Amino acid sequence: MPDVETDLQIARQHSLGDLPRRTAQRLPDKPAIIDGDTRLTFAELEVTVDRTAAAIAAAGLAKGDRLALLCHNCWQFAVLDFAAARVGVVLVPINFMLGADEIAFILAQSGATAFVVEDTLVPTAEKALAESGSRVATRVVVPLHGEVPSGWTDVATWTAYDGVAPLVPVADDDPIRMMFTSGTESRPKGALLTSRALMWQYVSCLVDGEMSADDVELHTLPLYHCAQLDCFLGVDVYLGATSIILPSPEPSAVLRAIEEHGVTKFFAPPTVWIGLLRSPDFDTRDLSSLRKGYYGASPMPVAILREMTERLPGVRLWNFYGQTEMAPLATILGPDQQLSHAGSAGRAALNVETRIVDDHDRPVAPGTIGEIVHRSPHATLGYYEQPDNTAEAFRGGWFHSGDLGYLTEEGHLYVVDRLKDMIKTGGENVATREVEEAIYTLDGVAEVAVFAVPHPRWVEAVAAVVVPKAGATLTAEQVIDHTRACLAGFKTPKYVVVADALPKNPSGKILKRQLRDEHAHVAD
Repeated sequence: MPDVETDLQIARQHSLGDLPRRTAQRLPDKPAIIDGDTRLTFAELEVTVDRTAAAIAAAGLAKGDRLALLCHNCWQFAVLDFAAARVGVVLVPINFMLGADEIAFILAQSGATAFVVEDTLVPTAEKALAESGSRVATRVVVPLHGEVPSGWTDVATWTAYDGVAPLVPVADDDPIRMMFTSGTESRPKGALLTSRALMWQYVSCLVDGEMSADDVELHTLPLYHCAQLDCFLGVDVYLGATSIILPSPEPSAVLRAIEEHGVTKFFAPPTVWIGLLRSPDFDTRDLSSLRKGYYGASPMPVAILREMTERLPGVRLWNFYGQTEMAPLATILGPDQQLSHAGSAGRAALNVETRIVDDHDRPVAPGTIGEIVHRSPHATLGYYEQPDNTAEAFRGGWFHSGDLGYLTEEGHLYVVDRLKDMIKTGGENVATREVEEAIYTLDGVAEVAVFAVPHPRWVEAVAAVVVPKAGATLTAEQVIDHTRACLAGFKTPKYVVVADALPKNPSGKILKRQLRDEHAHVAD
C-alpha cells in the first residue's frame, strides 16, 4: 500500500537538501561553484549532490546519524553539506585549527559514525579517533594535496557514485546540522539546527542583506563556521548566485580573485577587511566590480569605516550580528547607518524579535543595559543531549544570548559586554573558562583570569593574568608554551602577566572588567 503520509511530507518539504535541485531546475547552466580548476553549473552541482547523498546512504548512514567533517574550504565541503541534509544525516563541521583532544571530544559528544577529513589533517584525525573511543566506522578523505591514506576511502567515490539518493522525508524540525559552540562551559556544546532554522535565516539574510541571484560571491572564511556557510554560501545556492571558493582569506589571493572573477559580494570580519586595506596589492587590483560588503564577529572601527568609504566608494556595507544558536543571524546594521550608528549591531532581522531583559528576565527600558534575548524561527532546536543547558538558554520562551547590551528608542542594538565571557579573536570564538582550565593544569598556578584585550589586527586577543602559588616561580613564556601544547593556537594567550593577586569584589568574584581596563593597551 502507498505510504500517503510519507508521500505528502516529501511533496511539501522545504529542506536544505532540496535547494540544489530546485535552483538547478531554474538555472541549470549558470555557474554555481568555482573552486580553482573545478567549475560546477547548478545542474552539475545537483547531480553531484544527489550522487553523494546516494553514496552516504549506501555507506549505511541513516536519517539522524552524524557525519563529522574536518576540512578546509573546497567544493566538496559544499556538496557534503547539501548531500547529508538530503538524506537526513546530521552534518557536524569541525574547526580545522583544533587539536586532537578537542576533536576527540566533538567526535565522542556528537556520536559521529562517519568522518570525512582533508588529507593533510588525517594524522590529527587519526589521533583524535584513537583518543575519542568513538564508533566511527566510515572514514573518507578529501585528497586536496596528496594521496589517499591507507584505511581511508577517497571522497571521489562518493561524489561520482553511480546511484540515486533515496527519498527520505526530512521534516522542518528534524536536525540536519550540529554546530559546536563554546560558552561559559569549558567544553563546547552541540547546537542542533533544522531546516526551519536555516531556511528562515536564509530569508532574513537575503531580504535584509539585499542579496540576489546576480551576486558573484567570494567565500574565504572557513565553511565550518556558520556565518560563511549559512549567511552566505547556503543563501547563494538558494538564490542561484555564483560562489567562488578560496581556501583562506589571504589578502593578495582575495584581491586577485575579486579582479579575476568580477566579484560583487564579499564577507569578512573587520580583521580581514583591515588586512585587505593594508595589502600592497590593494591599489594595484581592479576592485570596481565589488558592490556589497559584509562584516561580523565585532564592530568595525570607525576609522576603518571611513577609510573603506574613501577607498571602496562603490561598496555598501552591512554588519551581521548573531550567535551559532541563531543559525546565526539575529540583527543587521544596514548600509545607510554605518557611520551614523557606528558600533551598533543594528536592528532585529526580518524574522527575529530582540529585546533586553534584566536579571529576572523582565524587559528593560531603552538605554538600559541587560541581557540580549531573541525569539525567532532561526533558533536552534537545542543543545544535543544537554537538556539543562537548553532549558536555561530558552527560559521564558526567549533564547538568552549571554551578551549584554542595550536598545535605543529606535531599536538599534549596542553590544557592550558578554555574560558568557567569550573572546572573539580574528572571527574565532574562545571561551575564557576553557583557557583558564588549561592554565590551571600547569604546576604552580594558584589563580588565573583570562579576558579579551583590544588588538589592532585580530580586534580582540586572548590575555591572562596568572597568580603563582606560594613559593612557586612562573614566567609568561611558561604559561604560553603550556597552553599552546594543549589548546588550538588561536586559543593560546597572546599576552600573559604574572601578578601577586587578582582584583575581586566583596563576594570573591574576579573583576574581569577591571582587568580589561588595566591591560587594554598591551597590544599598542
